[in-house]
Amino acid sequence: MDFDEQINRFGTHSVKWDMMEPMFGVPAKDGIAMWVADMEFRPPTCVQQALESMLAHGLYGYFGDEGKYLAAIQWWMKTRHGWDVDPAAVFTTHGLVNGTALCVDAFTAPGDAVVLTTPVYHAFARVIKAAGRDVTECPLVVREGRQEMDFAAWDGLMTGKERMFILCSPHNPGGRVWSREELQGVAEFCKRHDLVLVADEIHHDLVMPGQTHTVMAKVAERVVMMTATTKTFNIAGAHIGNVIIHDEGLRAKFANTMMKMGISPNSFGMFMATAAYSPEGAVWVDALVAYLDENRRVFDAGVNAIPGVRSLALQATYLAWVDFAGTGMSVAEFTERVEKGARIAVNHGAPFGLGGESYLRFNLALPRAQVVEAVARLQAAFADLQ
Repeated sequence: MDFDEQINRFGTHSVKWDMMEPMFGVPAKDGIAMWVADMEFRPPTCVQQALESMLAHGLYGYFGDEGKYLAAIQWWMKTRHGWDVDPAAVFTTHGLVNGTALCVDAFTAPGDAVVLTTPVYHAFARVIKAAGRDVTECPLVVREGRQEMDFAAWDGLMTGKERMFILCSPHNPGGRVWSREELQGVAEFCKRHDLVLVADEIHHDLVMPGQTHTVMAKVAERVVMMTATTKTFNIAGAHIGNVIIHDEGLRAKFANTMMKMGISPNSFGMFMATAAYSPEGAVWVDALVAYLDENRRVFDAGVNAIPGVRSLALQATYLAWVDFAGTGMSVAEFTERVEKGARIAVNHGAPFGLGGESYLRFNLALPRAQVVEAVARLQAAFADLQ
């Protein structure tokens, strides 16, 4: 595995690179794409081999006999997370944005509200609102450079319309690994307000050294778990994810929604996920996390040296959440310096919800030389502050 390899993705229908200039005005000739949450690394060899085996066979029909696929999920969750998964509880969706939309349909009705702990992954609000539901934002509090939950304040924000709570664990953006006590607080909050708890754990394999992630299913019995190989192994284009529900009542509702929507898996994703959740995949992930941790160290050291700029301590994911409020600049000004001055495409903070307005999100899953270059460009773009 060579995480330092620089791969040219222009002209490959990569939204991250081919849409960088049209969407952000960052020039393709020398811009750095640090927005969309996919990585610049090739997946483990076992995943590539699974696809090559499909190509060699030459037929691309419907996928059947899910035994190996389900066994791979069981093995991964048990060995990596200490979590026992019943194969009968596993549903396969077209990624976890699709999984979220299916949960909204299954567990809420038009006019209901869904709780989000903002700022949080922007696609949640998008699918909730598109389904005719409202979003109740429960803002996270930043204390000493990390996000924290404020249950007492959140209790006062409930309107009685809320039916579902989406937990992002680890959190995107911000990179928080929630403690077991915080997760217990979430479970109690949901019970107090009679909310279906949906835990999106798409980043739960990408936890920095020294941090410990707790699977929500080990804390709350009545929970809808969402997991995927896509972020972990850089196969987001496979559009495959798992919704895992051990509670029989919730499972029946979700199964009905899957049935009425006609959802069935694509065979490419099934083969890739089966190959990824393996001992070879585990070795690759361990090496990846070590590499990302050093990228995080390099990025934070350089960015936090810019007066008024602060990157929150990244405990998990590869997405740095950087606050520019201390510069005293308007959103338009600091964003222009990043995009036009440093020629870096990043995610803007406002779409992530309340509390995100003064932030930008930077994707650090790229060769270290590009991280070093990005830091140098940012320091030059804000040189007048130093």
